[in-house]
Amino acid sequence: MLSLTDKAIIESFLKLLDERPLNKITVKDIVEDCGVNRNTFYYHFTDIPSLIEAIVKEDAERIALECDGVDSLPGCLSAALSFTVSHRRAVYHIYSSTSRDIIEQYLMDICGYIVGIFIDKASSGMHVPDEDKAAIIQFYKCECFGQIIDWLNHGMNTDMEKQFFRICELGRGITDEMLRRSAEKQ
Repeated sequence: MLSLTDKAIIESFLKLLDERPLNKITVKDIVEDCGVNRNTFYYHFTDIPSLIEAIVKEDAERIALECDGVDSLPGCLSAALSFTVSHRRAVYHIYSSTSRDIIEQYLMDICGYIVGIFIDKASSGMHVPDEDKAAIIQFYKCECFGQIIDWLNHGMNTDMEKQFFRICELGRGITDEMLRRSAEKQ
């Protein structure tokens, strides 16, 4: 759990990221905006990449809590996209920087997590072999990740949440059918 100082530093950093690219932000800028000194920053974070990792970890924990009670893929995707949508420019600036790998790994992990929750709930009570379940999770994880990366690569100009909901609507029943076929194979 983040301390109040951690949260204040993160808020200042996100505010600055909404204004300018990552390579134009220094620790000095963050501490001046936040009202803490450099030593305080370095007590809480090693550097700016460790600050980004803390933001990513905190959001992953939030998504884990929110998705636990969600029983649909669109609901989980909505939770996963909420940070990205509410901090659109900040995420885009990080994605467009040398810290891109942090965002990509975060997105891949989150996609795998939310799809795993969805597939576990969808297959509840069914005898689906673990290898089939893993293959289905891998398929949907990569599909979600690819959609988000494509969205980022094209400047985040479309309504990704609306697009995900539409894809889920068009594909309704496909997951159930895959799980049913797997269970029948037993």
